[in-house]
Amino acid sequence: MGQSANRLIGGIFGAVYLLVGIAGFFVSSGADFAGTEGGTLIFFEVNPLHNIVHLLIGAVLLGAATSSVRAARAANTSVGAVYLLVGLLGLFLVGSSANILALNGADNVLHFASAVLLLGVGLAADKGATRTAARRA
Repeated sequence: MGQSANRLIGGIFGAVYLLVGIAGFFVSSGADFAGTEGGTLIFFEVNPLHNIVHLLIGAVLLGAATSSVRAARAANTSVGAVYLLVGLLGLFLVGSSANILALNGADNVLHFASAVLLLGVGLAADKGATRTAARRA
C-alpha cells in the first residue's frame, strides 16, 4: 500500500472510518436509529444509522485499498464525490426533520475535508500505475 497514494489514503481513511463507526455505537446507544439527534463522539453527532454508514464507507475504502491501485482510485473518487454531496446536503439538513444521520456542523466540515482529500488523491494520484496495469492486461 505504501507505493500508492490512493492505497495509502484509502487504507488510512478506511481504518479510521471503521473505528469511528465502532466507537459511535458506544456513544449513541440510547439514540433513535435514524433520529435527528444522537450521541456526541468528540465534536461529531452520530446515531446508529450514521455509525452503520461509517462502517460501510470504511469497509469499502479499506477493501479497495488492500485490493489494487485501480480499486483504491475508484473507491477514493466515488466516496469523495459522495462526501461532497453529503457535505452540501448537510448544510440544509442540520436542524431539519430530514436529518436522519444526526448531522451537525462539525460533521459537515469533516465531510467536506474528506471529500477534498479523497477526490484530490483519487483524481490526481497514481495515474501512471493504472495505465501500466491496463496495458499489461
